[in-house]
Amino acid sequence: MVEGKNSPDIRLVGDVASIAAVRYGSKTAYSVVMPNGMYGKLSFEAIDALSDDFAVYLREELGLKAGDRVGLQVPNSLTFPIAAFGVAKAGLVLVNTNPLYTGTEMGRQFADAGIRALIIVDMFADKLDEAFAIHPIEHVIVAAVSEKMPRLVSGVIRLVQRYWDQSLPKISRPHHLFADALARGAAMRASRGIQVRDYTAGTSPDDLALLQYTGGTTGIAKGAMLSHANLVTNVAQAESCFGGEMRPGEEVVLTALPLYHIFAFTANMLLFHKWGAQNILIPNPRPISNLKRAFENHAITWMTGVNTLFNALNNEFWFTEDPPRSLRGAVAGGMALQAPVAERFKAVTGIDVLEGYGLTETSPIVTFNSRLKFRLGTIGQPMPQTDIRLLDAEGREVPPGQPGELAVRGPQVMSGYWNKPEETAATLRNGWLMTGDIATVDPEGFYRIVDRKKDMILVSGFNVYPNDVEDVLVGHPGVLEAAVIGVPDGAAGEAVCAFVVGRDKHAPTAEQLREHCKAHLAAYKVPKRIEFREQLPKSNVGKILRRDLRAELNKAGG
Repeated sequence: MVEGKNSPDIRLVGDVASIAAVRYGSKTAYSVVMPNGMYGKLSFEAIDALSDDFAVYLREELGLKAGDRVGLQVPNSLTFPIAAFGVAKAGLVLVNTNPLYTGTEMGRQFADAGIRALIIVDMFADKLDEAFAIHPIEHVIVAAVSEKMPRLVSGVIRLVQRYWDQSLPKISRPHHLFADALARGAAMRASRGIQVRDYTAGTSPDDLALLQYTGGTTGIAKGAMLSHANLVTNVAQAESCFGGEMRPGEEVVLTALPLYHIFAFTANMLLFHKWGAQNILIPNPRPISNLKRAFENHAITWMTGVNTLFNALNNEFWFTEDPPRSLRGAVAGGMALQAPVAERFKAVTGIDVLEGYGLTETSPIVTFNSRLKFRLGTIGQPMPQTDIRLLDAEGREVPPGQPGELAVRGPQVMSGYWNKPEETAATLRNGWLMTGDIATVDPEGFYRIVDRKKDMILVSGFNVYPNDVEDVLVGHPGVLEAAVIGVPDGAAGEAVCAFVVGRDKHAPTAEQLREHCKAHLAAYKVPKRIEFREQLPKSNVGKILRRDLRAELNKAGG
């Protein structure tokens, strides 16, 4: 296992909270900021103590045993780190679940993971009946978005939810309240003298810590089995790439991406927490104006995001006219960072967006652009102790500059998919993870993702990668967002189809866009079909979903 030079004492995920509490004590660890500026906060000491209480509750009150799976289905809130670290300290396996899932999606994931307990936000608890029809859960713990916020602030939020938004449904299933669970755990811990560390005395770093389900962008979601070592190692790998840029105990990081997504889980909840940074939690970053008060009221020094988040900020008047002066760095992942978006963000803020690459199956970071080794338009270079090969269809390595499927080997790679031996065998081959992403590498060792293997378009025998066309489209000043897919074409096999969101006053015509593309692309890559949309379908983290566009066209027979 890789160990950062400052973290030889971190073996398990729960150690991150315990050691940070010793190092940073009463400093603020998490602040949840609502769109109106109301906020609540907890210190490193509080997160550590409350997660201890929750661990005791799970083991003593609910009777869960080491290795049992516990679902966590809450948005960014003070509940999340308490619950996540509590599950880890209890020697249990965390199962992150998207709060926006339907009841059917919930039930299928719960059944696949064999969840015994669930922490769910009250706003979405009305979906439990539908989920329980597929997989009943023994213990349900209900939390509020305003959990652990000041009483007055919490009271106002609850009143708005109950009477104005009417977003608090009646919960028909037997359940426990998260606040009560913490209180009972604290009482048992004090009265019995329970040492929480005893729960993981027999836990190995190689034991399962997290079942992180893939987004399902290329098929049915699968549970990637990530061990404590996978996650803690990836944190140490990332530390080495940042070098001396981080100021322990001083950074303030904007956490707009959901912590239940692997990018924010590792980068924000583990890495920045270990550094003693204050995480500014945004429960819902849509609309993008929900971030305004966070930037106004907090001296944010770092932020993580995806391309669509940076693009949205580039087009917000309040952000571009008064960019945050405290911002020192920005990290992008989760989807390809488009060069025009990164260039515009730097023009506004003076900050380079440091792009990395990873997958759910790799905990997630595989490559990264550090400031010392930075090249715009690439995903950087491999993390320490990470090997990469680019392979052709026959499994042979391709020469530099040629596209090939990216295969990864390293200590952050999962052990396999939960209960899916065939899918595991197809993805993990002789110790190498086949990513399904097509990439190139230049002579200096910088990698560039060309596109998803399954998204490649074949036009008259020529390969067209949607990312290439999308980059050119968003380079037009009248284009806000773009997505490209292949559609059947009798003459050429497939044709390039572009979906475009234009800027209100500067949107180009389809013909103007084609002329723009002709100036930057080979003729066979120029979109034959262009459709304008008000918005594009996106995942919970803002990744544009080409699959939804394909499904829409297939349904319409187009």
